[in-house]
Amino acid sequence: MITPDKETRRQLIELKEQKDICLEGNILKTFKVNNDKEFESYLEYCNTKDKDARKKRMGITKQVQEQNIRLSHLNEENQKMMNDLQNKITEIEESKLTFEVQNKELEEWKKENIELTEKLQSEMMKSEKARVDAEAAKQNAENDLDLLQKKTQNELISTIVKVALWVIMGVGFVTTGVYVLTLFIGKDTQVISAAWSNIFGILLTNAFSIVGTIMGIKYATENKQ
Repeated sequence: MITPDKETRRQLIELKEQKDICLEGNILKTFKVNNDKEFESYLEYCNTKDKDARKKRMGITKQVQEQNIRLSHLNEENQKMMNDLQNKITEIEESKLTFEVQNKELEEWKKENIELTEKLQSEMMKSEKARVDAEAAKQNAENDLDLLQKKTQNELISTIVKVALWVIMGVGFVTTGVYVLTLFIGKDTQVISAAWSNIFGILLTNAFSIVGTIMGIKYATENKQ
């Protein structure tokens, strides 16, 4: 235990009264009073003040700790929010990159599709032109074939008619010559006259029959085509 002298006690008391500065802490427990009421009162005041200061410091420490805990929680929440924000930014950047890639692919697909459409339209135009040319060539061929067929038919009909007429005329001339010769030689012409008339009738009938048959065949052929 410490027993301060009278002067030390007086100075401590004056320091308390003048500047309100007191001893504090465990050193208060080391002083011995020695029946000094004033110094005892001083020590009691210092102890009370020390307890109050300790309570205040504990309260402040507790507040600081609570604030530190809240700040730590806030820091954790802020860190979590920052992480979430960073993740969102990363996702947005990745989505933006993906969108740019998809947009680029879409533009390329559109370009290829436009080129393919242009090629298809060109090929369709060429095909349509080829079809029109083929139709024209077919029409020309059909016209040429029709003209050739008509020309051939006309030539064949003309040949048949000519041959038939020549045969008829030949038979007629021969029959008429025989009839005239019979007249000049003085023979009986009654039988020959009748035969000559019948032959001419048959020749004329056959001539009209041949011509009619040929014209009918030509007309039927034209209608069928």
